[in-house]
Amino acid sequence: MAIFSKKDTLQDEAELVSKEAISCIISKEMHIIGEIDFKGKARIDGTVDGNIKGEYLVLSETGRVNGNVELGALICHGAIKGDIDARLVTAHSTASIKGKLTSANLTVEPGASLEGEIHSANSNKTAPVKGKPGGPVKGGQANENQETSNRE
Repeated sequence: MAIFSKKDTLQDEAELVSKEAISCIISKEMHIIGEIDFKGKARIDGTVDGNIKGEYLVLSETGRVNGNVELGALICHGAIKGDIDARLVTAHSTASIKGKLTSANLTVEPGASLEGEIHSANSNKTAPVKGKPGGPVKGGQANENQETSNRE
């Protein structure tokens, strides 16, 4: 069961992409220092020290990322130290995530380790929240403009 589930279309999209062939594999013997930007589906079995931006990433049990990740979908079996911004995130039982995680759809298996902040992303940006600080937020979710609006 997904924690942040906006629409079933995200699940449907994930199933379609999961059937797509992996176009790039970083083997467990590889250690990459630098930024990675890719299209399609990639798998990381090795270590990446740097930010990653792409469409669909599978991080295996031996995979390690030390940097921020911006993706359409993340299937995590390995370890990430950094912020994650992805429309769909699945943290399997062997996953270890340390940092700020923002996602429209988050699934966490028992045994996965999550340390840091977790935010629900809304693909439809809402208008800034007006009112007193700490007041209720539509849908129980804060948006990025709330703090600025409360200062006005």
